[in-house]
Amino acid sequence: MTLTIPIRLTALTFDLDDTLWANRPVMERAEEEHYAWLDGEIGHAASFPLEEYTRRRMTLGLEHPLRRGDFTWLRHEAMKTMLRDFGHDDHEASHWSQVAIERFLVLRHELNPFPEASGILEELASHFRLGAITNGNVDLTRLALDHHFEFSIAAGEWLAPKPDARPFLAAMARLGSVPSTTLHVGDSWKEDALPAARLGMQVAWIDVKGLGAPGPLPAGVHVLSHVRELPALLIRLTGQALSS
Repeated sequence: MTLTIPIRLTALTFDLDDTLWANRPVMERAEEEHYAWLDGEIGHAASFPLEEYTRRRMTLGLEHPLRRGDFTWLRHEAMKTMLRDFGHDDHEASHWSQVAIERFLVLRHELNPFPEASGILEELASHFRLGAITNGNVDLTRLALDHHFEFSIAAGEWLAPKPDARPFLAAMARLGSVPSTTLHVGDSWKEDALPAARLGMQVAWIDVKGLGAPGPLPAGVHVLSHVRELPALLIRLTGQALSS
């Protein structure tokens, strides 16, 4: 019989997209609707369809590797250049790219967290300090879940997107914790599980697609299928009940 030795945890860090909500439908809707809105204003899509805008963003990310995770910047710059090519002067191109991105961000924040998410976070916040680390451009302060967290780090805007270690280290510094007392929760094997494990953090890897790890599980990595399984994992790891 294998005995599990309880560990001391004081803080949790969370990824956001696809960890606390399903992000793909949100992004697909935001992408299509903001682009259709802009086309209704200036009629550019026949000359520059959405696929061309996507291609330009990807190219720009390759040309500016330090900004590859700063998605709002990539959107603005790619859109502005494209609208210049469509015939707008610098002022018009900058104006329309800005209002289009503002429209996109409104739609991007019209999301529904998993039904269990708020209750889980409320319970956990009474036992641990909570922070968020995201590679996306969601602004947590625009969401109802914000009050559960002490802060949110937009790693791409820091020019240090995960798997860079810096946002994890910054989060732990803010939380007053160290790797051995911190657990990271996220859905990406490459951007969440591996970098956190390399730092010596405990990891709740949410294997959303159910594909399994591409290699042996590093020490401290625990596989979940949904964030709803997190409280049970924490009880098992710490040996303590979470209820107040």
